[in-house]
Amino acid sequence: MGNCYAAPVNNHSSSTPATSRNNSKQNGLAGIKNAAGNSSGKTISGITPKNASKAIGKGNSNNNIEESAVPDAAAPSESVETEVPKLKEFSLAELKKCTRRFRPDIIVGVGGSGRVFKGWVNEDTYAPSRFGIGMAVAVKKSNPDSYRGLQEWQAELNFLGKYRHPNLVRLLGYCSEENQFLLVYEYMQKGSLENHLFRKGQEPLRWELRLKIAIGAARGLAFLHTSEKVIYRDFKTSNILLDSAYNAKLSKFGLAKVGPINGNSHVTTNVMGTYGYVAPEYVATGHLYLKSDVYGFGVVLLEMLTGLRAVDTNRPHGERSLVDWLRPSLHKKKELKKIMDPGLGDLYPLKAACQAAELILKCLESDPKNRPSMEDVLVTLEKINAIKEKPKTAKPNGRGRQGVRGM
Repeated sequence: MGNCYAAPVNNHSSSTPATSRNNSKQNGLAGIKNAAGNSSGKTISGITPKNASKAIGKGNSNNNIEESAVPDAAAPSESVETEVPKLKEFSLAELKKCTRRFRPDIIVGVGGSGRVFKGWVNEDTYAPSRFGIGMAVAVKKSNPDSYRGLQEWQAELNFLGKYRHPNLVRLLGYCSEENQFLLVYEYMQKGSLENHLFRKGQEPLRWELRLKIAIGAARGLAFLHTSEKVIYRDFKTSNILLDSAYNAKLSKFGLAKVGPINGNSHVTTNVMGTYGYVAPEYVATGHLYLKSDVYGFGVVLLEMLTGLRAVDTNRPHGERSLVDWLRPSLHKKKELKKIMDPGLGDLYPLKAACQAAELILKCLESDPKNRPSMEDVLVTLEKINAIKEKPKTAKPNGRGRQGVRGM
């Protein structure tokens, strides 16, 4: 799952006193009920950040989280162009039934704060159905003993309960019962981009699919940045999920944060995220910019070109950080050809790959002011996607590699 930062900085904004885990759980449930104005267990809408932010106190020292993962309280942006989703409040009994009582053999994902199970519900009513009948869903069950899990549950409910976009994973409902906190999402048939790039035995993604996924993810980030001024803060391959047609959707909004307002360029906060993807200015100062997400996008795009992980401690010492190791090779066409994913073979337009490398370099600029906006990134990717040079007809190579060839 990657290593996560949770390091405090000295110049973070003031926060309210910490509360106990039990109090935060009680407040979390009350906050949702009050925000929804509905405790009957049907559907809810209008979960506001103002109410949701009251649901959780600040973190405790046992988990090294000094800042709540809940987004700052702020009124929803008037520029939202998508419909506000209605969420169903599931009972715990319903979720047990649709997941066969959370059987271990239907786990589809495991994280530090909980597990994700595959379940089945009626497509119209979301009532639990027999396994394999109706609509598949993903049920995320937070670890009841994890304060971080509770924080992320509230943050995801706050964000995904308010926004809907084709490139954000769709939240269908939630449950908070018997000290259990669960979220129900649409099921993404193709899993994560991480699995397609790095799991052994996977069929290599074609160049066209890689660009399609990159464009979809860029659209999701651009929506957050331009319409909502939200900083995603945890952009990485494991958080990009793919549906049956390989449409990319951003998931896991536990670290998302409302961005700078009132003309400010950044927000100051504790450093949280995944090592290898976090922008250098954020690590050094705790200053978080919208363009801090752009740096993470550049890292992911480099992974998509090379088929190599952002951080791999199994590589030689000087090659463990993908950015530090391969950034110099992005400047020259001959060097770029050597670092391209062998799984692609020669089945990609070299001109397009060179332009993608140029975009990566711009995204990885050390000064966030010099990075493009996600809107600009999206425009560039669409231009790259329009390059349809006829590639060579060589067959793709296998996925096995001992390192970058020819280096």
